[in-house]
Amino acid sequence: MKKKLLYVVNVDWFFISHRLPLAIEAINQGYEVHIATHLSNHKEQLEEAGLIVHNLPISRSSLSVFSLFSFFLKLKKIFQHLKPDIVHLVTIKPVLVGGIAARIFKVPAVVSAISGLGYIFLDQGILALIRRSIVQFLYRLALAHKNIIVIFQNEDDKKIITSYTKLSDKNISLIGGSGANINTFYYEQPSTKNLIAILPARLLKDKGILEFVEAARILKVRNVKVTFVLAGNIDYDNPSSISKKDLDSWISEGIIEYWGFRDNMCKTLAQSSIVVLPSYREGFPKVLMEAAAKGRAIITTDVPGCRDAIINNITGILVPPKNSDLLANAIQHLIEDPEKIISMGREGRDLAEKKFDEAIIIQKHLDGYERLISNIS
Repeated sequence: MKKKLLYVVNVDWFFISHRLPLAIEAINQGYEVHIATHLSNHKEQLEEAGLIVHNLPISRSSLSVFSLFSFFLKLKKIFQHLKPDIVHLVTIKPVLVGGIAARIFKVPAVVSAISGLGYIFLDQGILALIRRSIVQFLYRLALAHKNIIVIFQNEDDKKIITSYTKLSDKNISLIGGSGANINTFYYEQPSTKNLIAILPARLLKDKGILEFVEAARILKVRNVKVTFVLAGNIDYDNPSSISKKDLDSWISEGIIEYWGFRDNMCKTLAQSSIVVLPSYREGFPKVLMEAAAKGRAIITTDVPGCRDAIINNITGILVPPKNSDLLANAIQHLIEDPEKIISMGREGRDLAEKKFDEAIIIQKHLDGYERLISNIS
């Protein structure tokens, strides 16, 4: 009989952008693949890919006891009905609640993907400290399954989580993100005319949106000829989201262009000269892997996840987080040296072929599934 693999993830569009190729390859390898997720408008796409879809409404922004318990009961119903052999939990709430549910309802094998620690580990103050303490306690419970692989995307996140859990090395896998399709994201030399610096991400403050906008103001005053572009949507479910009022004011001020959500990132990156992601913290940004594959110089912050995605001064430039002046200086440095934009892009492509190839990342996941299955008695 086919082994049942169930993905649990907070929302369908995130799964499609980060995990769908893995799920398709799992189907090709003989798994019966299910997904439980909050459905926006991608159910048909998931079903056409061969997945069996289960609607799982999730409030991504709420960590209330009621919200968590409601989510737990929904997972209980799905777990008991499907009886999956493996559950692959992606993003914080599925990892925490799903991990606990998988232990209670005796799911034979669990993969927990820690794809970044999120705003809870960035917030300051007493309430943030209390929330972190609760989340740390939940991690200890959720990651204590006897047949589990916990996937970390960077060493920093691994050190933090393992500092208060009892994970052993045999239960840990370090996989740098979800990879990039280096065939789809083929190399194209960037144009050195009409230079464009693009920030392709959800419009969240902790993605460095405010610093990017301020850098645009700084370079406008310096009369540096570069177009600043935001490409992404406002995420109203995230507490870090910018407001539409702010976005509209930046557009009317004439300091940025707004391209909105783009579902063809290959084409979007091809229009850029430099890719900028001044994030405060990441797991391992997929967009930076895709930018490298496309041959784009990258400017990003010296923080967990981001710094893992480039070779400083070779494929891109690292700047401190929350520093608009140094971000502006780095962008200006590349704008005034177009040959460096090209050379960094070529080096980035080489890095992508060696380390970011989606096929390599997928195989690592499939090997993990097989190892967990072999442990099931």
